[in-house]
Formats: sequence, structure tokens, C-alpha cells
Amino acid sequence: MWRSGRRGGVGGEWSEPVEMVRERETPCWNPVLFYAPFGPAKTGRLWLYYKFGTSPSQWTAGRRYSDDDGKSWSAVEHLPAGIYGPIRAKPLVMEDGTIVSGSSVESYRSWAVWLERSTDGGKMFSRIGPIGVPAAGGVSGGAVDNGKSTSGLIQPSVVSMGGKKLRLYARSTQDIGRVCVADSLDAGLTWTQARPLDVLNPNSGIDAVALRDGRVVLVYNNTARGRSPLNLAVSRDGEKFTMFRTLEDALGGEFSYPNVIQGKAGDLHIVYTWRRKKIKYVKLSLLDIPN
Repeated sequence: MWRSGRRGGVGGEWSEPVEMVRERETPCWNPVLFYAPFGPAKTGRLWLYYKFGTSPSQWTAGRRYSDDDGKSWSAVEHLPAGIYGPIRAKPLVMEDGTIVSGSSVESYRSWAVWLERSTDGGKMFSRIGPIGVPAAGGVSGGAVDNGKSTSGLIQPSVVSMGGKKLRLYARSTQDIGRVCVADSLDAGLTWTQARPLDVLNPNSGIDAVALRDGRVVLVYNNTARGRSPLNLAVSRDGEKFTMFRTLEDALGGEFSYPNVIQGKAGDLHIVYTWRRKKIKYVKLSLLDIPN
């Protein structure tokens, strides 16, 4: 697993890649970088969480951190069995430092979402879930084994909706076919079961960010099958989304696994996999996001 940093801000060049993690004779997956408060001064600790193992059903999680913005890093720490941290998308870091990580488990026929919540900077986690879509077959808390194919939700992205209300947006399997949401009214301690939105999802990774003005922006594949096009949509209420930008649209292409954050100046910074060959970076002005 490797990292690269951008030199000189906007218009700067990306540095040569530097190896971050190498697990012996097994692949590494789904890196997640995020800042969280640390220490009495509440300075930012930069975390890297990742998974390793031959397949998602056999994953173990690892992590390391930097207290100097990535100049130096701690030793790798492997997490206890059953704790994964943010599974693919960035976690929500609340104003009081609470970390709410969207996690999930992929078994042979059943996928389900979990939340891992930490109030001490990642020393201890409470695990909340499972969260599924009961309408998919009446099974509360999980996906449905229909005897034919895998069903359920994975890879949730968690955002704040104001106050103690949180919402997660999750990737769904083909039989559900829509981005699904679940809500918490107590800062992530308890959650509803999930339900589908009127937003297509072809069993492909998504990401969401709550802007500082309250709008929610979603990065997703606006299609029933495949992973092209890759699109942006915006919502005032986090419920009804309007697609406003196509990032990629190539027949037979694959544009997937997006991540999006809002920078200090308000602009969006988006990265995603380009045809499974490269990682592409896009910066979008806040002025280009419709109301």
C-alpha cells in the first residue's frame, strides 16, 4: 500500500509514491485516511486504516498514525478480530472528537452494515448493528440469503445532519439496486434499519459529504448496471437528490470507489479509481454546486 502527497497546493505536483504498508504474502485493501483530535491541545492526528487478507470475508484490519501531517508514522498496529474501523469511506469525526466509522461484513450470502464508535480516539470501540434492509426479505438487521446470490449492504458513508442526527449512505447489492440510508438520533448510539432512496446503485462504492451549509453531496454511479458513468448529486434534505455533474462517462469503462471531502476553502476534493489503472483527483468549486 502506497501514498502520495500534493506539493505546492493547487496546481502543484504529486510526490513520488512511498510505501506505507506491506503485509506478508497477502494483499492490502481499502485504505482510509482521516484526521481526528488528539491530546489535550486537540491537535490533529492523521490516521491510516486498512484491511488485509485474501478476500473480504477473511479480512483483518490494521492501522498506523502520524502526528506531523504525514512526515513520520507510527508502527503498524493490527486491530482485534471483529473490529475493522472505517471499511472503505472516511468516518465521521464529531466536534467532541467522537469517531463514528461506517463498517460492514461480507459473508458468503449475507452482507450487513455495522457502526464502530469510539470516544477515546480509537483506543476502544463499541460495535453497533447489524443494519440491513428488512424490505428485502423481512430479516431484521441483516441481508437475505435467497438461495441464489448475495444480498445486503456494505461500505457506509456517515454524515452529520445537524445536532445529534446522523445518517449513513450505503452501497447495496444488485437485488436492492438503490443507495440505502439509515438514521441515528442520538449521535450514533442507536440506528434505524435501512431503506432505499430513489438513487441508483449497481453494487458499487459511493461516498457522501455534508457541506458546512447543510447540503449533502453524493458521489455515485448513476446506472443500474456497470460502473460508468460516475456522477455527483446534491440534496438539501439528504433525502431527495439531484444529479448535477458527470465526472466520467465512457462505454465499458469503470470509475469507482470514490472519496470526497470539503476543504478549508469550501471546495470539494474528490478521488476515485479510473478504469482500475489509475487514481484520479478532481477539485470542484463550491460555486459549481447548485442550490
